[in-house]
Amino acid sequence: MAFDDLTSFLGSLIDNWENELVEFKQAGKDFSTGKIGQYFSALANEANLRGDNSGWLVFGVNNSSRTVVGTQYRPGAERLQGLKNDIANGCQPSLTFREIHELHHSDGRVLLFEVPAAPRGIPISWNGHYYARNGESLSSLDLGKIDEIRSQGADDDWSAAVVAQATVEDLDREALLAARNAFSARHPRIGEEEVASWDNATFLERAKLTISGGITRAALLLLGRESSAHLLSPLLAEITWKLDEPEQAYEHFGLPFLLSTSKVYERIRNVQVRLMQPGTLLQTEIQKYDRLSILEGIHNCLAHADYRSGARIVVTERHDRIVLENAGFFYDGEPQDYVVETRTPKRYRNPLLVNAMTELNMIDRMGFGIQRINLSQVKRFLPLPDYDLSGPNAVALTIYGAAIDDNYTEQLMRNSDLPLGDVLALDRVQKNLPISGEAAARLKRSHLVEGRRPQLHVSSVVAAASDTRAEYIRTRAQSDAHYAKLVVDYLNEFGEATRKELNELLWSKLSDALDDHQKRNKVMNLLTKMRTSGEIVNAGSRSKPRWKLT
Repeated sequence: MAFDDLTSFLGSLIDNWENELVEFKQAGKDFSTGKIGQYFSALANEANLRGDNSGWLVFGVNNSSRTVVGTQYRPGAERLQGLKNDIANGCQPSLTFREIHELHHSDGRVLLFEVPAAPRGIPISWNGHYYARNGESLSSLDLGKIDEIRSQGADDDWSAAVVAQATVEDLDREALLAARNAFSARHPRIGEEEVASWDNATFLERAKLTISGGITRAALLLLGRESSAHLLSPLLAEITWKLDEPEQAYEHFGLPFLLSTSKVYERIRNVQVRLMQPGTLLQTEIQKYDRLSILEGIHNCLAHADYRSGARIVVTERHDRIVLENAGFFYDGEPQDYVVETRTPKRYRNPLLVNAMTELNMIDRMGFGIQRINLSQVKRFLPLPDYDLSGPNAVALTIYGAAIDDNYTEQLMRNSDLPLGDVLALDRVQKNLPISGEAAARLKRSHLVEGRRPQLHVSSVVAAASDTRAEYIRTRAQSDAHYAKLVVDYLNEFGEATRKELNELLWSKLSDALDDHQKRNKVMNLLTKMRTSGEIVNAGSRSKPRWKLT
């Protein structure tokens, strides 16, 4: 919003004061993220129940005087963006602010957090708890309201709607033939001859693409002629391939999606890449991307997109990765649920479309696709895929086509039988993401990582390249005996040393994986250990130690 529009809007919110959809806070610089998450859950759920698009959390307005007083909460765009990520991570399903509007009012800085309404049929929780509003107060979302939200759209499947104007003539002949072949492959007991004998109406019914003879939106998406896309308006019925490199390019692929997905894959530059085997001069050649993984990812975008948003599907190619994006939050659970635990989905956003794509051998309905993509990356020694759920009502899947950390690649080559859970943790280490203490201990016992949390790094197998060797040596921790010998040599030479002098002696020699606080603790623990063992003695005071050899 422009300044005048935002100022006017703030005035209207203050005039109407707090209700179930608006909350004002003065908000100091340390206002609790947890409390913001609770308000986010409450406002999102209340907006859904009242049929509004948004709720509003406003910082910088005094509750008592109802006047603008300003707020120092998280100054700077980067810190506010960090809050959006925090909210997305704590909400289930993942959702965050549609926009954070910053208004430099004459009486002080005001932040207007725009909270999107909870999606139809899905209440929003914060850290596992559902919140609501009771007038101006925060409260739990009661079971009646939870059921009210969950019952929304129970029978409302966008993909199952029959398009009254559509006929078989709006379907692409080549796509129909490809669909029959795919259906035959899916159902070998029926046989190709039997499937070929069916007329179009019978086949479309058996493939679950029609309802009582009517052409559904799912049928148009998968088999429709490109010229029939207007029947799905206002949906932008296309998949866009975009090359995001110094040399930029793009291409739009329209209906029928049954054929278009393969055309999108063919547009991607899938060259051979070479990976050096650890301890040898031999190279392993692999394709940059696994064809089945890319198609699985695109088909998942098609199956689970929120078509009510009207948004296209976007496939972005970068030099080392492919990013697949579709509208709609992750619908059932979290991505990691489907990697190791092999969760089975309990529901779908587009049930008829999912069933039809299953009949045409494009996806399965059991949730194995995400695990297959992960296993394919492991077999090819590449980083595991990432899901980004931080965008409002959007999912982005990244599939890597190049190594991030050569040590990770070498460890996968050397340890081909690693459990998938350990590979997941090792992948997070190479991406500088946190892992649990249990996972860190497990990887250390297997000599897969070194350092201390949170500064872990993947252990080197060979460190083939000189810069990798240098980084490995620089971050590798030495034994206490090594550091103790340095202290003893120093004291033999100079007779005594202050703590500051010993810090200066050891600081640059400690692992770069340690931060300053950890280095100070390391030196303190070393000196305590040497004093306890009788090697050195403190000839000074506790506050001003002077260390000497015993």
